[in-house]
Amino acid sequence: MVSKKKFLIGIIIAILITSLGTLAVISVVPVKLGDKYSLTEEKYEELVYMNNKYYKMEELSDHIQENYLRDIDEDKLYEWALKGMFASLGDPYSSYMTKKEFKDFMEDTEGSFVGIGVRITAGEDNLITVVAPIEDSPGEAAGIKTGDKIVKVDGKEFTAEQMDDAVSVMKGEPGTEVTVTILRKQENGDEKLIDFNIIREEIRVKSVKSAIIDNNIGYIRIATFDRKTSQDFSNHLSKLQEKDIKGLILDLRNNPGGLLDQCAEIADKLIGESTIVYTQTKNKKREYIKSDKSKIDIPLTILINGGSASASEILAGAVKDTESGTLIGTKTFGKGIVQRITPLMDGSGFKLTVSEYFTPSGKNIHGIGIAPNIVIKLAEGVEKFGTDNIKKDNQLQKAIEVINEKTK
Repeated sequence: MVSKKKFLIGIIIAILITSLGTLAVISVVPVKLGDKYSLTEEKYEELVYMNNKYYKMEELSDHIQENYLRDIDEDKLYEWALKGMFASLGDPYSSYMTKKEFKDFMEDTEGSFVGIGVRITAGEDNLITVVAPIEDSPGEAAGIKTGDKIVKVDGKEFTAEQMDDAVSVMKGEPGTEVTVTILRKQENGDEKLIDFNIIREEIRVKSVKSAIIDNNIGYIRIATFDRKTSQDFSNHLSKLQEKDIKGLILDLRNNPGGLLDQCAEIADKLIGESTIVYTQTKNKKREYIKSDKSKIDIPLTILINGGSASASEILAGAVKDTESGTLIGTKTFGKGIVQRITPLMDGSGFKLTVSEYFTPSGKNIHGIGIAPNIVIKLAEGVEKFGTDNIKKDNQLQKAIEVINEKTK
């Protein structure tokens, strides 16, 4: 405990500091707040630290408003106090969002927004990591790739803890330009900074596409799991089944995830009677999502890669554990925690990590990912995959081969 003598003696120290080429004069003055004048030091500490832990916050807020040199936006002061509460968790997936930020965030689940079109997450290195660029987006056209680290937006540095702030800057009016600086690991292990000048566009994500390829094999590409994905998937699957397809290839490459309920509804059509996934809270409370007996009765393969994350991994894990299909490609991203999104009455909201998820066999893949049954890397130099590039997409060619072998 600091002695009363040291605490009560007022000392003014002028300090000249040189930091990053900036000179600052700092006045250090012991300050006695509020009822400190009429309480003993012991009683004050008992009040602040034992009886009312929020007393200090209230006192500091009052002190700032009374003494700070500039004008103060009280709403901003309050909002940042709330942001700090979530930031203290040290979890980049949990955050408080203002009314505007929450509105922008919810737009992503509707499948339409303005921006550059990249799906991002927090990396273990506390850098903003690109899970995957959205197909046909400005980000993809510019050359941003899975695994790139976004370190600056319009010249301002951001870390994973500031991911929502970085997203707000990347979004904006359609037709305007934003500069995104990424850190990319080269094949020789070196890292390189690259600036991308990208024109923002209104992005309408087509979450599901389908086609018939190579001798009556159905192909369905799911780009993300938004509010319409399950229904769109059912419509595409029904149309393919009407044409009597002999097998199905489900492409989840570079699918960063999305809504759990949409993923579960699709899994229900693929794996038969089983657990799809279960979640577990810190109190060991579990919730199970299960599927019924009905399922497609044709061979199934699923394409995955390092850009397949979250809900994509739930679907892939359910198929692998139940042996309902064959996973082909490379190991998935490895995000095995669940966030709950909560809107508040004033239009703001927050997301909070509330549980871990486990595949039907009880595996949590956070930081690990899901390994495919057949490991095959995309051929070097191939930038675009899928039905538009079948001849060069060796992963898709392998999926076709597996289907053909199972239907001989």
